[in-house]
Amino acid sequence: MRRMSGRGAHSRHRRTGPDWGTTHLGRWLLLLLVVAVVVYGAVQWLRPVPGPTFRDTTATSLRLPGAAPALPWPSGGAAAVSEVGVGSVGRSGTTQPVPVASIIKVLTAVVVLRDHPLSPGAEGPAITVPADVAAAYKAGAAQAQSEVPVIAGESLTELQALEGMLIASGNDLAQFLAEWDAGSTNAFVVKMNDEAKSLGLTSTHVTDPSGLDTGTVSTPADLIALGEKAMADPVFAQIVAMPSVHLPNSPVIFNFDYDVGHNGIVGIKTGSDGAAGGCFLFDAQQTIAGKKVELVGVVLGQQGLTPLQSALSDATQLAQAAFAGIRPLPVVQTGQVIGKVVTATGASVPVTAGSSPQVLGWPGLVLAAKVRAGKLRSSMAAGAQVGTLRVTTPSGPVTVPLVLSGPVPAPGLGWRLTNL
Repeated sequence: MRRMSGRGAHSRHRRTGPDWGTTHLGRWLLLLLVVAVVVYGAVQWLRPVPGPTFRDTTATSLRLPGAAPALPWPSGGAAAVSEVGVGSVGRSGTTQPVPVASIIKVLTAVVVLRDHPLSPGAEGPAITVPADVAAAYKAGAAQAQSEVPVIAGESLTELQALEGMLIASGNDLAQFLAEWDAGSTNAFVVKMNDEAKSLGLTSTHVTDPSGLDTGTVSTPADLIALGEKAMADPVFAQIVAMPSVHLPNSPVIFNFDYDVGHNGIVGIKTGSDGAAGGCFLFDAQQTIAGKKVELVGVVLGQQGLTPLQSALSDATQLAQAAFAGIRPLPVVQTGQVIGKVVTATGASVPVTAGSSPQVLGWPGLVLAAKVRAGKLRSSMAAGAQVGTLRVTTPSGPVTVPLVLSGPVPAPGLGWRLTNL
């Protein structure tokens, strides 16, 4: 056997050993892989993580807890009650326009006081009674209509005329004021309808300033809005609160609103005739929990032997029941869920009310509400405030802090490494 030379043996040895270039490349690739993994991990760990989002689970309103008060609505006609500055307590009967008799004199007074405003304590200008108004008085009195004695050529101040129209319900004085203000009753009726439109009384139509004409119609909702507008004028409110008035050529005339000054009733206007039945637009005020509560309501279309007395009695019962149902109530309960915070990982944490402020209202009252989210961080502790709930209440806006019911943890390493 021939023995291989040393050179050949060496060559054979190099062919059978590991390839140096391949090994070197592999080491570099492994190093690059390790560097890439480290860089990726560092980037994923240090990069900004999408912050949590706030999701509101409430609507744009909140309902005060409990069952709404059951009011003693009249069995016939129509009625409604509203708290001034708050909204409707409830209603019954038709919502269609119906004759409202002398209640429309409230709108007559609103237009007159708009055109000829009076300051409290002022009498206003002296106005001469024309012959046609004196004749209207005699004709109305002969038909047993509601009139105030006047004599052609005498003078009444604006305040006296308003008192006679609103307290004694003088049809002749409604005509008197209309002619003085606009030159004729027809021109004044146009003003009344324009004013009704500007006040949003879309279901009110006026054909005369006294309400004697059955074409003068309105609805409970419109009349409540009219009553609130009228009572905002201190002179009007002062007049309708008077139990009686003394006018020239007249003995003491008592207010047809027999309830004024009793059971919180401070006005506003009665009305009664065959077409309208007994009607009463009223304002009632009472102090509850140290705050003044004002109701405006209306009763229409009462029938029977004493329709006006029925309307007055129904109004008193409605006001008393409404006041009894109004009390301090929590806007929300502490811990009540208002929304949730959702993290980038998909986890969610309930957001709850952090306090329970009270509002003067009745169970079932719906209040406007709006959630405002605050600045959210990727990691937050339980109890951290994340926003506010702003609720519009009768006494002004109330702000409730919104807090986390549990912690919001930052995303862990696993989530960071697996989410690009």
